[in-house]
Amino acid sequence: MAIAAFLAGAVISLGTSWVLVTRLERLGERLGFSEAILGLLAALAADTPEITSAVTALVHHEGSVGSGVVIGSNVFNLAALLGLGAVVAGRIVLHRKVVVLGGAVASWVAIVCVVSVAGLVPAGPGLALVLVVLVPYVVLLAAGHPALAALRLPPRSVAWLTSAVAEEESELAVAIRPRPGTRRDAAVAAVALVVIVGSSVVMERAASSIGRHDQIAGIVVGGLVLAAVTSLPNAVAGVYLAARGRGAAMLSTTLSSNTLNVVLGLLLPATVIGLARPTGRETLMVAWYGALTVVTLAFAYVGRGLCRWHGWVVVAAYGGFVVSLLAVS
Repeated sequence: MAIAAFLAGAVISLGTSWVLVTRLERLGERLGFSEAILGLLAALAADTPEITSAVTALVHHEGSVGSGVVIGSNVFNLAALLGLGAVVAGRIVLHRKVVVLGGAVASWVAIVCVVSVAGLVPAGPGLALVLVVLVPYVVLLAAGHPALAALRLPPRSVAWLTSAVAEEESELAVAIRPRPGTRRDAAVAAVALVVIVGSSVVMERAASSIGRHDQIAGIVVGGLVLAAVTSLPNAVAGVYLAARGRGAAMLSTTLSSNTLNVVLGLLLPATVIGLARPTGRETLMVAWYGALTVVTLAFAYVGRGLCRWHGWVVVAAYGGFVVSLLAVS
């Protein structure tokens, strides 16, 4: 019964997430959101299964499963979207300014996640540290030049940021072109969200039950099984964009997804519920996430994109991540 519930929850949750993605993009277009914000909305909708699964595990005081879903999903995203995407495309061209702008935020979120999961900083202060950087970044994407003018930054900084946002917008404009939404889209999105949350809860509870019955470590259930299953929609979208040369869109999808996972799936609920005392398994897992984030972004910056051998390195690193988790479980 638990296996059947897990499979049913996974199919319903992942299938419905595509409905939520399309409807939210249409509503965002109706409201005049920028292409970058539309991409952020799409990432949020696609992330709903893993965020719900992680929060459900944390609410049931299964910290290893909850943190495993978030961190495992983020490592999987780096490998399946950026790594596998580069392997499929052969080469993904990226503007350095786009890599720096999005990569700086993603690296900061990864670093804060590492120190929070390792127990060096409580979840509440960790969330505050992330929001200090994330909120201005989202405002910049949404408002563009008017937001920069309000900050009264040096002219050269304003010019650089304006150029970086413009380059990202130009890349995303081709990849994201939804039609304006209607009230029906809003209603469908609301129903889809309820269905996704409900099915994701069932999926997480079933997976945890199977893990307890078969004596599988929670870190494996969350970090490998649930993380990979819930991240499949993002992986398909990333490979699709990479194969069509939409490098910035693929990078934005990956980094936005990882950031939202950490904020909404880990730090925010942990601020209320609390994180379990870290063990060597959690520390090892989050160290992989932090290191692979920095290495992947360094490849993208130095190479002005990702080539096939970069992709193979990232995919191989995910293999090392899997082996290391199984070895300590």
